[in-house]
Amino acid sequence: MTRVKRGVMTKKRHKKLLKETKGFWGQRSNVFRRASETLMRSMAYAYVGRKKKKRDMRALFITRVGAAAEQNGVSYSVFINGLKKAHVQLNRKMLSQIAIFDPSAFAQIVHLVQQ
Repeated sequence: MTRVKRGVMTKKRHKKLLKETKGFWGQRSNVFRRASETLMRSMAYAYVGRKKKKRDMRALFITRVGAAAEQNGVSYSVFINGLKKAHVQLNRKMLSQIAIFDPSAFAQIVHLVQQ
């Protein structure tokens, strides 16, 4: 039976991981074991961060819509409740965009809600 030397694939796997950890501090970028630990943790944080970003953006949209609604003389909760009753299906992101870039259109939506 022939002898198999396995260094090539191990080296390739290590280089691939170390390439991803470029820019990390100290041993975290150049020692395989430390780099592996750090990369696993960074990937976990990145995953959580992608979920958190959606929450943060929604909170921003709500703040913007609330501020624009207050400028038009209605509270956020009353505004959203009125939208639901009027069967207006605009999400908070679009409402936020309208409030920023087209205040007159937003004022019309508020007027629709108040009826």
